[in-house]
Amino acid sequence: MRLSRLFAKSSKTAPSDAETANAKYLIQGGFVDQEMAGVYTWLPLGLRVLRNVEQIVREEMDALGAMEIMMPSLQPKEYWETTNRWEGVDILFKLNSQTGKEYALGCTHEEVVTPLAKKFTMSYKDLPFATYQINTKFRDELRAKSGVLRGREFRMKDMYSFHTNQEDLTAFYNRALDAYVKAFERCGLKVKVVQASGGIFTQNVSHEFQALTDAGEDILIACPNCSFGQNSEIATLKVGEACPKCGGTLAQMKGVEVGNIFDLGTKYTDAFQMDFTNDEGEKKRVLMGCYGIGTTRLVGAIVETHHDDRGIIWPKSVAPAKVHLISFNSKDETTQSRIKSTAQEFYDAFTKEGIEVVWDDREVSPGEKMGNADLLGIPLRILISEKSLKEESVEWKLRSSSEAKLVKLEDVMEDVQAFVKE
Repeated sequence: MRLSRLFAKSSKTAPSDAETANAKYLIQGGFVDQEMAGVYTWLPLGLRVLRNVEQIVREEMDALGAMEIMMPSLQPKEYWETTNRWEGVDILFKLNSQTGKEYALGCTHEEVVTPLAKKFTMSYKDLPFATYQINTKFRDELRAKSGVLRGREFRMKDMYSFHTNQEDLTAFYNRALDAYVKAFERCGLKVKVVQASGGIFTQNVSHEFQALTDAGEDILIACPNCSFGQNSEIATLKVGEACPKCGGTLAQMKGVEVGNIFDLGTKYTDAFQMDFTNDEGEKKRVLMGCYGIGTTRLVGAIVETHHDDRGIIWPKSVAPAKVHLISFNSKDETTQSRIKSTAQEFYDAFTKEGIEVVWDDREVSPGEKMGNADLLGIPLRILISEKSLKEESVEWKLRSSSEAKLVKLEDVMEDVQAFVKE
């Protein structure tokens, strides 16, 4: 991708109303564009990040044996009346059709997936199974704020599992918990696994996954040494007490919820009368679990925990590109020609090798290019200039480091390939 051809431009100034790092840098860097409160267009660079995040999540769900589907966002009122949630969920967008029928825009999909699964579940031989989607959700938030952390339209991975008995559900629930921690770690986040109430979903056991950040709205009683934590609203332990997991001293922290998992029991299978026939020919009620990750929120949480005063510092696993190639201009025509041809050769070579690269080939000042590189936060910056070519080298700098070094032209390709594989 060449920045000179990118229609979505970064800005020299941050939005004046940005209260959080993700709101500031995602908009200023041209990753997203705010349509209205809580609603964003994901621009080319931002969409690359979102897709990388969602691919990591997809891989971890596939590893659990879950099967990906895509369910409709437009949901019939009758399903929500069946679960007694049409009037009970205050964040539900409701629509009146010109046909006289009423619909909901899905804020969650229990009301769709349960009758769907019922159609294909007859006996114990059909169970267990899990299915998931990565789709757009809608919630009528009164206070859409904090950039992409709290939106009215957002992306989510939601998975649902179906079981014949509690032991099997609990075993899958614990596997899903571990898969979530792994997915977040792959995205560059360390999370606290917080036992929580089920809220509008269930009164059974549930867990939240909290990324620590001052932009978070949740107050946690958590351990600084391990993943243990409790939401302060239901906490049984106090600040200063010993962590029951590792013995560390519990402290108060702020976090943003990036995922949650619920043991639903028979809450929704009771409503839709979803049964199976056991090996003795008896009708039994199916047990359910559900597991959500807000993928757009996850991008925001990554920015909140990976930035400095100059911009974003993307983890390599989710960055919009691995390499930010910069070519400075020179007043000397011969030197300028060599700078441009060298940059072109590297750009073509990286692209051929499948290495994602952004090339700043714009006709702007060196200062603007360097500032923009810090703002965009791509992991590796390779600078080609008159000064570096005098040394038959490029300047090599990691976004996460303050130090730069020279790398010989003939070594660049091998070193970049090694960097990408690390």
